Parts: sequence; C-alpha cells; structure tokens
Amino acid sequence: MENLTKRIGVARTFRNSAVLSGLITREQIAQSIEMLTAQLGLPPGSEISEDELAAKLVELGAITSYQADQLRVGRTKLNLGPYIITDFIAAGGMGQVFKAVHKMMGRECAVKVLPRNLATEDRIQNFTKEIRTQAQLDHPHLVRAYDAGHDGKVHFLVTEYVPGTDLRRLVRSRGPLPMQLAASIIFQAASGLEYAHNRDLIHRDVKPGNILVTPDGVAKVSDLGLSFSASDSESDPRLNKIVGTPDYLSPEQIKSPREITRASDIYSLGCTLYYAVCGKVPFPGGSPSEKAKRHLEETPWHPRRFNPEISEEFVEVIGDMMEKSPDKRIQSAQEVAARLEPWAGEANPIPSLYLTNERWTAPPIPTGREVETGRPDFVPFDVEDFDSRSQESPSQLSQGTDPLVSGRHDTTAIYTVRRGRSIAPPFSVDNDPEEWSRGMCVAMALAISIPVSMLFGALLTFLVLHIMARG
Repeated sequence: MENLTKRIGVARTFRNSAVLSGLITREQIAQSIEMLTAQLGLPPGSEISEDELAAKLVELGAITSYQADQLRVGRTKLNLGPYIITDFIAAGGMGQVFKAVHKMMGRECAVKVLPRNLATEDRIQNFTKEIRTQAQLDHPHLVRAYDAGHDGKVHFLVTEYVPGTDLRRLVRSRGPLPMQLAASIIFQAASGLEYAHNRDLIHRDVKPGNILVTPDGVAKVSDLGLSFSASDSESDPRLNKIVGTPDYLSPEQIKSPREITRASDIYSLGCTLYYAVCGKVPFPGGSPSEKAKRHLEETPWHPRRFNPEISEEFVEVIGDMMEKSPDKRIQSAQEVAARLEPWAGEANPIPSLYLTNERWTAPPIPTGREVETGRPDFVPFDVEDFDSRSQESPSQLSQGTDPLVSGRHDTTAIYTVRRGRSIAPPFSVDNDPEEWSRGMCVAMALAISIPVSMLFGALLTFLVLHIMARG
C-alpha cells in the first residue's frame, strides 16, 4: 500500500509539472492514460506509473526524453524566451548548448547559453562579440546565427542546428579516416574559413571538435567565439593572451599572440587534418606548456606511421599546412581547398554515422535562479599561467567546444629531415616506439631473471648436497 501511494504521488507530480510547463494539456494526459490502460489490459481507473506515462507521452511525440527527465524532478520552465528546449547537446567553455524549437516558427535550432555564474562583465562582452561575429556570416560551411537574446539574467545565442556529430567524435568512433573522407571534410571547412578570412576574421580555435559533420557528409565550422578581427584588434579583450586549444595552436599564437594571421588557422586546420587521418593529435600527452614547446620546436610522427593507406602527396599537403614558419606555410584556406580537391570530390553520405548514447544525466535549463556548475572546456589564459590550465573538458556532443584529451606518445625521436620537416621511417610495427619499449622491458626482465634463477638453483643444490653429506 505504501509503495502504491508513493507511486501515485510521484505520477501526479510528473503530471502537474507537465501541465505547468505548458508542454502538455490535461486532455493529452487523460488520453494517454486511457491508451495505456487499454494497452496494458488494466481495469478502468487503474493507476499508471510515472515511467509508463512519461514513456507513452514520448512515444506519442508530445514531449522528448530530455523534457520527460526534467518534468520527473519537478522542473517546469523548459523554455528560453520563445524557444522550447527539447534536448541537451553539449557543455563548453562559454556555457551550455541545447537543442530547441521556436514556438511559433517550429524551426529546429541550437541555443547556446551563458549561465548566470559565468555572466561576468568580461564573459558577457565576449559572448556579445561572438553573437555579433556570427551575425556577419552566411556560408554553407559555417554554422549560421539566427537570433540572440536573454531570458531574465540568462543570455543566449541561437544558431542553426547541425545534425550528426563533430569530427573529433567521428574519428574516435571510426578510427583514422580514409584519405577521401578526411579530404572532403577539411576541403569544406577550408571553404568556410576562406569566407571568414575574406571578412577579416581569424577563427583562432580550429580543431576537430569545432567541425560539425552531418550524416550527408556536409561539414560546417562552428564556435566562432574566439574569432579575431585584425581591423578591430585593439578592442579585443584577449589581445595579449594565448587563446585556442593546446593540441592545435600555431607557433605564432604561442610566441606572439598579437601578430596572428589567417595562416594561424591554416596551421590548426593542418593539425586537424593530421588528427583525422592518424587518429592522434600531432603532439599527444604532456601539459599545455609542454605541448606549446613541441609545437615550437618539434615535428610530429610521419602520418603514414598510423595510416599507411594515405599517399605521400597527401602527406605533403599536411606538411605544407603545418610548417612552423607562417611564411613557408600554405597562405590561404582557398589554396588548402585547391590542394585537397583531387581527393575530396563531392560530399557523400557517411556510413554508420551515429551519436552514442550519453551516460550522464543532462543538466537542467539555466533559469537565473540556480547556480550552474561545471568545468570550462576553454578559458583564455595568459602566457605566464599557460602551464596551469588543463585542456580536459566535460563536453559530450557536437556544436560545443571540446579540447581533445589525448593519450601519451613519445615524439622526441628525430628522423631524416626533408623540406624542413621530420620524416619517420615507413610504417612498420618494428619501428613503433611503444612496441620497442615493451620489447626492451621483456628483454631486461629476462636478462635479470635468468641469472637470478640460475644462482638460486645453484644455492639450493649446494644446500641439498650439504645436508645429504652431513646425514
């Protein structure tokens, strides 16, 4: 009886929340209950549990799974202005991203929210800059801005919703991409960047997590919140700071952040292409400052070490994009696109592109009355405290920044240098430093254990003979 009372109470809490939210009417709830009663073969008037009612409403398309989860715990505000929140997409350095539908227009979109606890004067200034930057851009390979506003003290930016995933998640789920697919994605991203560069905007945070890919194979560059305008550089609040993601920073972003050019985006796009075909960032492991040092001084492993299917001509394009000196690097995104065009072709559907289920509970919509928590994916940092910042992030899905968390990989060995770049030997398991390291450990273990076991055996034989002689 106690369990039934509890069950009824919870169910009614859900129903009340659903009605108060404005998403569901009492008539819809009554109809769903009638359908469930008949479907389950229960007598009229039987109590329907919270989970059963919520599942039925989701099945009927009245609410989404995300909305059902929020209503279960009594949250009734599921909108930001005229936008009805339908799902959670990602958490990033400038806040959270939700999927939404405009109440009147019915258009699906993404809503990027600056939570109240991040709404400092500097953050609001940066957020406003992002809104105005994206409002200038209209290109098929850049995420378009639709609207902006605030709901109480919660500021938000509305952009087009891009179904699918981002390049980082695509590589993590599939492994290194075939040459043609990687070329197609980066070709499209380069086209979008060329459009932005021609409008005097430098992205500054080009990386796999900021390239969205649809199931049709269409790529769009997102997250222009760090964009730098050379014509308005003095008003940029991050002018003297190293901004970007450590795995993809160009050398000049590290050495002289005031003097970056569009060539900086080319370097980062080259690192992104390297990741796409190798499944690894150019310089994995280490702290942000260690990564920065390696971008300045070292060269990554030859890409064919991780993906022997790519051609040397393709590798040359990556190398030309990742030249240390901006003057030696490919000078424009348009040239990048032209160099990749022989492999790229037209955008084609990507087989088995899917989003994995998120294992964490999605956060509620910020209301301005509650304190939001979370670790930022990116925080602009000064040169002097570069070492103290982590590139790790709790981001989950696409349309949000997510600096790559990489495994360790030794890149200290330098091979024959050709055209100013380090060239590793042809792909071979025998040359793999990790395999070599494991082999050396085994050899050392055998070298130590065999003599020790022989000594122990001799000692044991001596003791046995000594005892027998005394006996």
